[in-house]
Amino acid sequence: MAALDEGPLRLPPGARQVLLAPGTLARALAAADDDPERRWMLRLPREVRRSFVAEVIDAGGGRRDQERWLLSQSDEICRSFADDVLGARPETDPAEAWMLRQPAEVRASFVREVLGD
Repeated sequence: MAALDEGPLRLPPGARQVLLAPGTLARALAAADDDPERRWMLRLPREVRRSFVAEVIDAGGGRRDQERWLLSQSDEICRSFADDVLGARPETDPAEAWMLRQPAEVRASFVREVLGD
Protein backbone atom coordinates (compact mmCIF):
# COMPACT_ATOMS: atom_id res chain seq x y z
CA MET A 1 0.00 0.00 0.00
CA ALA A 2 1.44 3.34 -0.99
CA ALA A 3 0.56 6.92 -0.15
CA LEU A 4 1.06 8.28 -3.67
CA ASP A 5 -0.18 6.98 -6.99
CA GLU A 6 2.76 6.68 -9.35
CA GLY A 7 0.84 5.90 -12.54
CA PRO A 8 -0.28 2.57 -13.97
CA LEU A 9 1.36 -0.57 -12.65
CA ARG A 10 3.43 -2.34 -15.27
CA LEU A 11 4.26 -6.03 -15.24
CA PRO A 12 7.50 -7.43 -16.62
CA PRO A 13 7.21 -9.73 -19.65
CA GLY A 14 5.54 -13.02 -18.76
CA ALA A 15 4.30 -11.85 -15.34
CA ARG A 16 0.65 -11.59 -16.42
CA GLN A 17 0.70 -15.22 -17.58
CA VAL A 18 2.27 -16.29 -14.30
CA LEU A 19 -0.40 -14.44 -12.30
CA LEU A 20 -3.11 -16.18 -14.30
CA ALA A 21 -1.43 -19.61 -14.14
CA PRO A 22 -2.92 -22.58 -12.28
CA GLY A 23 -2.21 -22.64 -8.55
CA THR A 24 0.32 -25.47 -8.71
CA LEU A 25 2.55 -23.56 -11.13
CA ALA A 26 2.14 -20.22 -9.33
CA ARG A 27 3.00 -21.77 -5.95
CA ALA A 28 6.07 -23.47 -7.42
CA LEU A 29 7.27 -20.13 -8.79
CA ALA A 30 6.52 -18.46 -5.45
CA ALA A 31 8.79 -20.92 -3.68
CA ALA A 32 11.68 -19.80 -5.88
CA ASP A 33 11.03 -16.05 -5.54
CA ASP A 34 12.79 -13.99 -2.88
CA ASP A 35 10.46 -10.96 -3.03
CA PRO A 36 7.84 -11.18 -0.22
CA GLU A 37 5.13 -9.35 -2.18
CA ARG A 38 5.49 -11.46 -5.34
CA ARG A 39 5.71 -14.63 -3.25
CA TRP A 40 2.52 -13.63 -1.39
CA MET A 41 0.62 -12.85 -4.60
CA LEU A 42 1.64 -16.11 -6.26
CA ARG A 43 0.43 -18.11 -3.25
CA LEU A 44 -3.07 -16.64 -3.47
CA PRO A 45 -5.88 -18.67 -5.01
CA ARG A 46 -6.09 -18.32 -8.78
CA GLU A 47 -9.44 -16.49 -8.68
CA VAL A 48 -7.95 -13.84 -6.38
CA ARG A 49 -4.94 -13.38 -8.67
CA ARG A 50 -7.33 -13.12 -11.63
CA SER A 51 -9.30 -10.39 -9.89
CA PHE A 52 -6.07 -8.47 -9.27
CA VAL A 53 -5.13 -8.68 -12.95
CA ALA A 54 -8.62 -7.62 -14.08
CA GLU A 55 -9.28 -4.89 -11.52
CA VAL A 56 -5.82 -3.36 -11.29
CA ILE A 57 -3.49 -4.33 -14.13
CA ASP A 58 -5.95 -4.61 -17.05
CA ALA A 59 -7.85 -1.54 -15.83
CA GLY A 60 -4.64 0.53 -16.01
CA GLY A 61 -4.65 1.04 -12.26
CA GLY A 62 -1.87 2.41 -10.12
CA ARG A 63 -0.81 2.00 -6.52
CA ARG A 64 -4.04 3.57 -5.21
CA ASP A 65 -6.06 1.02 -7.16
CA GLN A 66 -3.82 -1.75 -5.84
CA GLU A 67 -4.45 -0.50 -2.31
CA ARG A 68 -8.23 -0.32 -2.94
CA TRP A 69 -8.15 -3.87 -4.33
CA LEU A 70 -6.23 -5.22 -1.35
CA LEU A 71 -8.48 -3.53 1.22
CA SER A 72 -11.55 -5.04 -0.49
CA GLN A 73 -10.26 -8.60 -0.09
CA SER A 74 -11.25 -11.03 2.66
CA ASP A 75 -10.00 -10.63 6.22
CA GLU A 76 -7.76 -13.66 5.71
CA ILE A 77 -6.07 -12.19 2.63
CA CYS A 78 -5.60 -8.78 4.24
CA ARG A 79 -4.07 -10.33 7.36
CA SER A 80 -1.77 -12.51 5.29
CA PHE A 81 -0.48 -9.44 3.42
CA ALA A 82 0.14 -7.67 6.74
CA ASP A 83 1.99 -10.70 8.13
CA ASP A 84 3.83 -12.03 5.08
CA VAL A 85 4.66 -8.84 3.20
CA LEU A 86 4.58 -5.91 5.60
CA GLY A 87 6.05 -8.03 8.37
CA ALA A 88 9.07 -8.72 6.14
CA ARG A 89 9.76 -5.00 5.57
CA PRO A 90 11.61 -3.21 8.36
CA GLU A 91 10.45 0.19 7.07
CA THR A 92 6.72 -0.64 7.19
CA ASP A 93 4.40 2.03 8.55
CA PRO A 94 2.50 0.39 11.46
CA ALA A 95 -0.69 2.12 10.28
CA GLU A 96 -0.67 0.01 7.09
CA ALA A 97 -0.68 -3.27 8.98
CA TRP A 98 -3.24 -1.89 11.45
CA MET A 99 -5.67 -1.00 8.64
CA LEU A 100 -5.30 -4.43 7.05
CA ARG A 101 -6.27 -6.03 10.35
CA GLN A 102 -9.50 -4.04 10.67
CA PRO A 103 -12.91 -5.57 9.92
CA ALA A 104 -14.12 -5.42 6.32
CA GLU A 105 -16.59 -2.62 7.15
CA VAL A 106 -13.79 -0.40 8.48
CA ARG A 107 -11.60 -1.10 5.47
CA ALA A 108 -14.51 -0.32 3.11
CA SER A 109 -15.15 2.96 4.92
CA PHE A 110 -11.47 3.88 4.56
CA VAL A 111 -11.63 3.16 0.84
CA ARG A 112 -14.77 5.32 0.43
CA GLU A 113 -13.79 8.19 2.70
CA VAL A 114 -10.03 8.40 2.19
CA LEU A 115 -9.14 6.73 -1.10
CA GLY A 116 -12.39 7.50 -2.92
CA ASP A 117 -14.36 4.98 -4.98
